[in-house]
Amino acid sequence: MVLPIYVYGAEVLREKSKEVDITIPGIGDELKTLISDMWETMEKADGVGFAAPQVGKSIRVLIVDGTLLSDDMPELKDFKRAMINPVIIKESKETIEYSEGCLSIPDIHAGVVRPRVITVSYYDENLVKKEEQLDNFACRMVQHEMDHLEGILFTDLVAPIRKKMLQSRLNNIMAGKAKPHYRIVQANRKK
Repeated sequence: MVLPIYVYGAEVLREKSKEVDITIPGIGDELKTLISDMWETMEKADGVGFAAPQVGKSIRVLIVDGTLLSDDMPELKDFKRAMINPVIIKESKETIEYSEGCLSIPDIHAGVVRPRVITVSYYDENLVKKEEQLDNFACRMVQHEMDHLEGILFTDLVAPIRKKMLQSRLNNIMAGKAKPHYRIVQANRKK
């Protein structure tokens, strides 16, 4: 099911998400349904990464799909993941800047500096514990979505002068003036 996407100004995007208790009976089926809905929603909105807060769920679940970018970045050919309770356990000192965008902040892009390599631990959609090292764009995708789980948006990480330049466009999103091609939940709505 395609879900509406919460946009800049929505309270749920600023909450620190709760860890999923994977020991609860039936949680695996609930998560599979949510993750399936998230895949469908993200694909309909032409995204490559998505976190549960973006659909109003303040839990530590994210999805990333680099396969759509594999023509330009062949290393992403098989990079499609659902991550439950992801944790960065190691990150490189070396950083790289890249222009990012976000389905919750339509039509805005800005350069963000992030570690070039991370090692992340998580549970997959079958509740199997995984650990993997990611670099370059795969690394960036996961870090961007993990920020959502902490209530951090990419615009929080841009240079102060750039953020000041973006502020009127961010205010327009909060004022309900954003008109993306996908269904959204306006700012100031609770989850």
